[in-house]
Amino acid sequence: MEILPTLEKNYLPDRDVKASVIWLHGLGADGNDFAPIVPQLNLSLDFGVRFIFPHAPAIPVTINSGYVMPAWYDIKQVDVDRHVDNEQLQESASRIHDLIDREIERGIQSTRIIVAGFSQGGAVSFEAALSYEQPLAGIMALSTYFATVGTIKINAIQQSIPILICHGEHDPVVSEALGKRSRASLEKLGFDPEYHSYPIEHSVCPQEIEDIGNWISRVLKSG
Repeated sequence: MEILPTLEKNYLPDRDVKASVIWLHGLGADGNDFAPIVPQLNLSLDFGVRFIFPHAPAIPVTINSGYVMPAWYDIKQVDVDRHVDNEQLQESASRIHDLIDREIERGIQSTRIIVAGFSQGGAVSFEAALSYEQPLAGIMALSTYFATVGTIKINAIQQSIPILICHGEHDPVVSEALGKRSRASLEKLGFDPEYHSYPIEHSVCPQEIEDIGNWISRVLKSG
């Protein structure tokens, strides 16, 4: 299968890249969605981060009457249990593995690679990062849910991976209850996720962007 098309932004274009953040968008968006946030993260120039924003393929989405749109997987029913196409989600996670592999081939250590995602992209990020066969720098899960908690094959090498979960308290698309459930599920599995909530809906806000930048800095500084 061909590698996913991506948008790339180096934190400093003329600087050697030393770390990578692979950041997945949500349903109906594309890789351009979060690219404008990069300059707002205020990361140290010393980190030399390359941001990679993959574009999801266009597929029919059941909850949108079968309308074809960019999606990492089909959502069959919107309820508290989020009925999704697990096979498609796992296939998307495999394609993120390919992007991680490519970064390693480009000279980035696996322990300097963060996998991030918003909404649907966050669900894929959980699956992709926790099942990857080499240690990663961290997982950043924004306004999302742990869709494959019952089926995922977690690689033991990820047991101490840093995890950041951020969620809007008034999210009408992905209820914060799902974010809290993700945190609880991860804790039961032995992880220690960092959780932040904000008085927003299904989006990000300035305080969240600041928290993301601080978390990336801590992860890359300690890695």
